[in-house]
Amino acid sequence: MRTNSDKLPIVSVSGAVWHPKGGAAGRITSDGNVVWLTGTGGITYNAKIGDPCIGWAADHLEPGVTARNKDEEYNQAFTILSCVGNEARIRSGDAKGETGFVTGKHGGCEHLLIHFPQDTLEKLNIGDTISIKATGQGLELLDYPEIKTRNVSPSLLEKLNIIEESNNRIKVGVSKIIPAKIMGSGLGHVSTARGDYDITMFDDETVAKYDLATLRFGDIVAITDADNRFGRSYRKGACTIGIIVHGNSFIAGHGPGVTTLLTSKEPLIEPFTDSNANLANMYLQ
Repeated sequence: MRTNSDKLPIVSVSGAVWHPKGGAAGRITSDGNVVWLTGTGGITYNAKIGDPCIGWAADHLEPGVTARNKDEEYNQAFTILSCVGNEARIRSGDAKGETGFVTGKHGGCEHLLIHFPQDTLEKLNIGDTISIKATGQGLELLDYPEIKTRNVSPSLLEKLNIIEESNNRIKVGVSKIIPAKIMGSGLGHVSTARGDYDITMFDDETVAKYDLATLRFGDIVAITDADNRFGRSYRKGACTIGIIVHGNSFIAGHGPGVTTLLTSKEPLIEPFTDSNANLANMYLQ
């Protein structure tokens, strides 16, 4: 696939391992209960890409390492310029020099999510500095100008199961095909170069119909009738390819988060089911 990847700058952006936040009042579930659960932030030792994102006693669980820059403007660069698949390197602490890669972005809290090997996680501390070799925003598919990229590194684009068609269309292998009608939190944001939006999981019949109970962190998914070029809109015939970045939620309108990778207003992306469409299979095998 022809791209402009040779014209993309590679720049260093920096953040730190971010401490989890907690609310003394707990969280109100969609059924009206109050719960106190693990949420976002920190180092999660036992939830990684490839693992189920459903079923945890947690809310919006972030797999692996959560990173952020304490300066709000710098954090915008940290989260926007970094793309899924970019190399991450630890710059301080006991794990200094060890590497991982970006796995997603979580909107609202504006976190960057990063995978590191287990032995590296054991050496990391809250506050350790992490730099990213950020590249990918501005990536163009030269033969498919109507298909826009967001948050996808050149290395990830090469690993996606993409079949080029002769009619300006592409086919993309995905783990799940999800209808736009069940997307929730994150709608209304004008930029898809950062953050995510959530799959709502509160209707059992719909969850079963689309096999959503088996979603995994790092799954590549398609959202049909979803235009993510300039914000997140329902549009018949559009299609968005994204990646599952955080876990399920008990809060109304929330659920597993999807960060945008590819999107088209016109029906130019055709998803097909591929059981290997997960970041773990692409980078850890």
